[in-house]
Amino acid sequence: MKAVVIGCGRVGSAVAVQLASEGWDVTAVDENEEALVRLGSNWRGGFVVGHGMDTSVLRKAGIDDADAAVVATDGDNTNVVVAQVVQKRFGVDCVVARVLDPARADFYAKRGVRTVCPTQTAISVLTDHVRACDVRPLEPSGAA
Repeated sequence: MKAVVIGCGRVGSAVAVQLASEGWDVTAVDENEEALVRLGSNWRGGFVVGHGMDTSVLRKAGIDDADAAVVATDGDNTNVVVAQVVQKRFGVDCVVARVLDPARADFYAKRGVRTVCPTQTAISVLTDHVRACDVRPLEPSGAA
């Protein structure tokens, strides 16, 4: 199985390393060549320097033969556009995009883009943890 991971920051690099450890053939794409360091000294996958919106960069990364793509740059707009290009132009069925804005993530999810929204996940988990706390009941106003 082949995956292309676009965006090699903390999230993208961790996904790339995890998929590679599971036997995937992974190529990471990032504008910054120094991002290769995040993949570790044992990285045996591919790495392409360039912008994920550049179709020649995507082709160099092997998008034509990819079974899956993960789009995790630091920009919601970039992630959504790249995800749609990979899905529609290159015919990759399994495309997952990180989208930080919950409203935008929901909007695109309803239009067929698989989105992961870490912001919404954090809101849900934090709220659940607060609800699970053992807190003292509020005392009525004016009680002494």
